[in-house]
Amino acid sequence: MNLSDLSLTQAQALLQKGDISSHELTLAHLERITALDGALHAFLHLDGASALKQAAAADARRKTQDHPLPLLGIPLAVKDVFVVAGMPCTCGSKILEGYRPPFTATAVKKLQEAGMVILGKTNTDEFAMGSSTENSAYGVTHNPWDLERVPGGSSGGSAAAVAAHFTPAALGSDTGGSVRQPASFCGVTGLKPTYGRVSRYGLVAYGSSLDSVGALGRSAADVAAVFSAMAGRDELDATSQDVPVSAVDLRLNGERPLNGIRIGVAKEYFIDGIQAEVEQAVRVAIRQLESLGAEIRPVSLPHTEYALPVYYLIAPAEASANLARFDGVRYGPRLTGQAMWDMFTRTRGVKFGEEATRRVMLGTYALSAGYYDAFYGQAQKVRTLIKRDFEQAFAEVDAIACPVAPTTAFKIGAHGDDPLAMYLEDVFTLPANLAGVPGLAFPVGFDKARLPIGMQLMGRHFGEADLLRLAHAYQQVTDWHWMQPGRV
Repeated sequence: MNLSDLSLTQAQALLQKGDISSHELTLAHLERITALDGALHAFLHLDGASALKQAAAADARRKTQDHPLPLLGIPLAVKDVFVVAGMPCTCGSKILEGYRPPFTATAVKKLQEAGMVILGKTNTDEFAMGSSTENSAYGVTHNPWDLERVPGGSSGGSAAAVAAHFTPAALGSDTGGSVRQPASFCGVTGLKPTYGRVSRYGLVAYGSSLDSVGALGRSAADVAAVFSAMAGRDELDATSQDVPVSAVDLRLNGERPLNGIRIGVAKEYFIDGIQAEVEQAVRVAIRQLESLGAEIRPVSLPHTEYALPVYYLIAPAEASANLARFDGVRYGPRLTGQAMWDMFTRTRGVKFGEEATRRVMLGTYALSAGYYDAFYGQAQKVRTLIKRDFEQAFAEVDAIACPVAPTTAFKIGAHGDDPLAMYLEDVFTLPANLAGVPGLAFPVGFDKARLPIGMQLMGRHFGEADLLRLAHAYQQVTDWHWMQPGRV
């Protein structure tokens, strides 16, 4: 048995029975990473010695407790936009090169307290700004299904790591689709929770009203276990929601476990230009959900067409404010000049990458005097309309099914000279962030190039458990989520 091929829930069961140890499980993953990550570049920082110490501590704890923690001894990879005490945190940027934070993000801390073993930090687009993980200052991450293609972004390192069986689960962040789109491109399952359901404390901010902490795993059951452990109110994050969190119940009843569930299909998400194989696979998956008892209804989200321009006014504006703190004074390297302003200009001008610079400039312009009301103010008004669309739709249905992205994974460099084409990759994921609703991506097939296709389910605020149950029901009668690169 190859221990690195175990899903989180499979490893969990074997650990609880005592058939394997955390040390064995962690070592198997570290050996796989060491052997194969040279081709993928999923990790920016791997701390094998620390991971093995954590695993040994987990094994010792398991022997001394009658009821050990449910995630005790399970390896986890963390996207390098979360701070972990003692580990580097670069956010994929040279402006944070060498920075080691003195504290740990709440989501990571909760998972450590649940017993998970931190393997290291995964690659990301700079400050989570991108849809391909090509914008990392430390090199491109490659898709395990085709090394010439992107893994998606910005959580591409985390998605690639799960797909390549470097880790059973990984943390990502999702500001406009950065968990769901790479999950789709890499053939894994990824959850973006309701805004505020998981604390953002210790997540380096990009768009503060949009950022969500998400999880990636092989299956809905894997993701549910991680989500349940890290969700909840945090006094260190004023935007976190005081909503009770319990273990997600994925038990299913009968041959038609989705009886009474209403799933909406919005015409606005099946647009001209969508890859034909993507649309076909998603529609087949919707019919599969119908065969499990779900009722399929048409719904409309009429302001969807404005989500892209609205997002690219609001997110850069918030990024402009958030990234102002990176000026060479407190974090990372400092390029000195004759005066203070010279230091700011040189440090930011040299150390920020092209995409981060572009978004900061866009955001600064949108917030500038004379343009604030015309751009940022109007965008916020349309955002309210988008949110209202979802509220009206969820009065009629329990979830909305649609594609995650218009295409499967594209080739590295394909959108290098066309930022707008890159932005369009997130056209189906952005609305959930603007409305603050949860979204779940999971694999539903492959295209002719043997690249994964993902479907997205969006739900009501705090409806993560419903989405996970729907995907779990689907995954009980299909095996797309068990496929792995080279074995399709």
